[in-house]
Amino acid sequence: MPLQPRLLGAALHEDLTLHSTLCRREAGAFQKAIQSGDDVVVACTQESRLFSELAQQTEGARSVIRFVNIRETGGWSKDAAQASPKIAALLAIAHLPDAEPVPTVTYKSAGRLLIIGELDAAERAAELVSDALDVTLFSLGAGQGGGQQERRYPVLAGQISQLTGWLGAFELNWTRSNPIDLDLCTRCNACLSACPEGAIGFDYQINSGLCNNHRACVKVCGIAGAIDFSCEPVGLSEKFDLVLDLRPTPAFIQHALPQGYFRWDGQDSRTLLQLRALVGEFEKPKFFNYRQKLCAHSRNEKVGCNACIDVCSALAISSEKSRQQIKVNPNLCVGCGACTTVCPTGAISYAYPRPAEQGGKIKTLLTTYAKAGGRQAALLLHSQEAGTRLLGELGRMARLNPAIRGVPARVIPMALWHTASTGLELWLSALAFGASQVWLLMTGEEAPQYRQAVREQMDVAQAILAGLGYQGEHFRILDATDARDLAGLDAGLQAAPAQGVAQPAGFAVQADKRATLELALDHLMAQSPSQARPQAIPLPAAGSPLGALAINKDACTLCLSCVNACPASALQDNPDRPQLKFIEKNCVQCGLCVKTCPENALALLPRFTLTPQRKEAVVLNEMQPYACIRCSRPFGTLKAIESMLGKLAGHAMFQGAAADRLKMCGDCRVIDLYSADNEVKISDIR
Repeated sequence: MPLQPRLLGAALHEDLTLHSTLCRREAGAFQKAIQSGDDVVVACTQESRLFSELAQQTEGARSVIRFVNIRETGGWSKDAAQASPKIAALLAIAHLPDAEPVPTVTYKSAGRLLIIGELDAAERAAELVSDALDVTLFSLGAGQGGGQQERRYPVLAGQISQLTGWLGAFELNWTRSNPIDLDLCTRCNACLSACPEGAIGFDYQINSGLCNNHRACVKVCGIAGAIDFSCEPVGLSEKFDLVLDLRPTPAFIQHALPQGYFRWDGQDSRTLLQLRALVGEFEKPKFFNYRQKLCAHSRNEKVGCNACIDVCSALAISSEKSRQQIKVNPNLCVGCGACTTVCPTGAISYAYPRPAEQGGKIKTLLTTYAKAGGRQAALLLHSQEAGTRLLGELGRMARLNPAIRGVPARVIPMALWHTASTGLELWLSALAFGASQVWLLMTGEEAPQYRQAVREQMDVAQAILAGLGYQGEHFRILDATDARDLAGLDAGLQAAPAQGVAQPAGFAVQADKRATLELALDHLMAQSPSQARPQAIPLPAAGSPLGALAINKDACTLCLSCVNACPASALQDNPDRPQLKFIEKNCVQCGLCVKTCPENALALLPRFTLTPQRKEAVVLNEMQPYACIRCSRPFGTLKAIESMLGKLAGHAMFQGAAADRLKMCGDCRVIDLYSADNEVKISDIR
């Protein structure tokens, strides 16, 4: 790999020394560097363990050490000679500070393990972990071999009604109705011998379908007293720290399982190794922030946006319609960030890393790449585990196989905690910062709904860019499950660059999602290559956080219930006149106004308007005010009052003077009620 220290140093604003055997003969240079106190970046990950051990053994070592891989992603490629701008970009983000600390979620596990399955398989699994964990079995039958004669573990049996929880806090609810009490049973097998129907197996439970009530088993179990046919079914509950589920149909079927819950087919020993390690106290970041004020989920018991609930693969998000908000269980959240991607308002945002930190990394990558002479960058977003592994394997394959190109020089990889954690606003910001394309590498580990959500966001983003006149395909999902698949995507990685901006943006990604989106849109509009742009760009209905409202003025009575329902202040009234005003920039297309409108007069109109009026309040509807028949003060709209009078015209309670009061303002209505001679007063009642 022909590294160019001067070019890289100029892009990074520092003097660089080229080392070729730093991890071996030149280890002294590394030790000297970490004694300086300055941050040290090692541009290789192969010997990270060796360097970490050297740092521990080096007296006076005070530096923060970071590692970055420029070999497989840049040097081991047929484009290695042109990879210096990309290498500079990768080195630049290695200099960025670590993400700021966030609140943590704590799990405490004492190692109480519940194994659910047939007794023989459950006991075999228990033998492999019982030296490290406190095992309880829930028997679902004898299995092929039945239970061991020696009872080494507590055994539960019955009908499971519910299993809930997470690491350190699982709760099992079940009903025990079998005549044999497993706590009292000594496994002497006398009942098995005595039963003429063979209704008792080596799970030591009675099959009621085979039993003919001879009660011979009761007689031979007289001393132990473990069999009682008169016992009533009883509901029981017990708590566990860990669960190993051997059933074909498990308790949890969502894509992201609760931490501490494992499914096992009896083959992969890694599952048991993971179980054995889960004893003690554990912490993880609280991955999300939630601001209820911005949430478009519910208003007035009407449900609007359900995007985060629908996309969550861990079932960690639920509706609290009575409180007009969602509820996120931090113990179930796995930090995929898909909810933050689909949230149209930014009410739920990614906390680790924060949007500003993620955006800062993207901006640093692209600006450094351009400063080092790079052009038409394609930002390749991938997961930090499976995606990183596949890119490393691709680099090694390119090193050995002349037919494989490797990662092209203009493709800049960036690792994410999860590929679903970025969306429309960050992708468009990347285009505004100078990227030509944004690609997402998906490795099959993602939940199916994540792919759909990402695809919908890409369709919206692509529609915006196409409408602004930017040519080419700017967004793409790359699918690969192993390095051979990724090598097959070589043509995709070589795809022609799409048209980008002429002048990169200088704004910083904001904590507020909508603010970042507006900054990116403003810059992309300002840099638009099209001379003749439409007034509005139609957008796909699925996933669009931008749009307007269509109103049926003939149906609308200007009741303004939609204004009260709008969570984004897109709909507003006029305190001086009967008007309904709308600010398109604020609309998040949640649909709460549509569902709230009693006349069904509103409809969503997904689009991106390019005129300045998008950011201004425009009048959707206005009506002639209705004047009070007593004082002439306007108190409603002519259409609303006439509609109400029409609906109540045949009602016995609203005839004569009572009907006239409907035409009065609130003050006059009270005055008329108390001054009328024909009204019965409470003082007149005897």
